[in-house]
Amino acid sequence: MAESKEKDARRASIISKATIDRLPLYFRTLRLAQDEGIDVISSEELGRRLGITPEQIRKDLASFGQFGKKGVGYYVNELKRNVGSILGLDHHWNIAVVGIGHLGAALANYQNFVTLGFRLVALFDQDPKVIGTVQNHVKVEDISDLPRIVRDRHVDIGIIAVPAAFAQDVADRLVAAGVKGIWNFAPIKMQVPNTMHIVNEDLSVGLSRLSYHITRM
Repeated sequence: MAESKEKDARRASIISKATIDRLPLYFRTLRLAQDEGIDVISSEELGRRLGITPEQIRKDLASFGQFGKKGVGYYVNELKRNVGSILGLDHHWNIAVVGIGHLGAALANYQNFVTLGFRLVALFDQDPKVIGTVQNHVKVEDISDLPRIVRDRHVDIGIIAVPAAFAQDVADRLVAAGVKGIWNFAPIKMQVPNTMHIVNEDLSVGLSRLSYHITRM
């Protein structure tokens, strides 16, 4: 077991970030193909759906092992399962959302979390009017109880959906409570330990990029 993990770690260290970033796109496309009742899909068809060359798809997937059958293609269910395993989606991570405003409530009710294998186990806010309410069958707790609840419910991933002024404090609390990763929607750069995995999503940046391009149409 230890030897297998060591091999996986060595392999991961030489796989490019671009390849890793494409894996969720492959998983999503395979999930949609599965929903359409497609059993077998070629690298050409995957490439057409994703705007990626078939050669790049074959190269990406070959980084993780041998998938598909020459002259036939990829078995959708099998490849989806394998890509999901590579992404760690078979771990069924427990997640918590901090900040139950409009964005936080939308994230709490996002049904694809369940489809992807994530379990919403905790919600937090500091507003007395929000504490005690329920979103997606989960009660909103007082943020002062975050350390205890994160530990008791084995929260793996904390989602930050609070205003920028409060985001660093929330990140500090999540790190201290022992989460493995943070998904941050606050428009600031977080200061977290090097061992903490964090993904930042700034909606204003995406809109600004779109504005740039349509301005030049």
